[in-house]
Amino acid sequence: MKTYFTWSLAISLLLIASSFKPVPSLRGTWKFAGGIYNGKKESAPVGYSLQRKYDKSRYEAFLLEKGLKPEKYEAGNYTLKGDTCVDTETFSQQPSKITNIPVYYSFTLSNDSLILKGTLPTGMKVEEYWRRIK
Repeated sequence: MKTYFTWSLAISLLLIASSFKPVPSLRGTWKFAGGIYNGKKESAPVGYSLQRKYDKSRYEAFLLEKGLKPEKYEAGNYTLKGDTCVDTETFSQQPSKITNIPVYYSFTLSNDSLILKGTLPTGMKVEEYWRRIK
């Protein structure tokens, strides 16, 4: 009986401790570090940078070029569920086929790195690398 109680207590404590796992957050500013699009590797652009600013549930994306004012090129909403990021673009400076369409990415957060992998509604396979700068 004592062994049963000890095991029950240990399992209960383990379940309680695991329920306090921190919820991942994308909050902060991220700089584009390159990606793979339909199997073709692309480096981060030279001469300008792409940044995303995430808050609790929204993001804004900017093109930054030295000597010029930051240019907002995209914005949207996102939610994190498990290892999935659901991204819904609500604004695009360019014509876009994904505005107001949820896109599901698997995401990996490791230290100051974010990897987003998914397939766009157009069929394009995407793997993007972002580095946290703030």
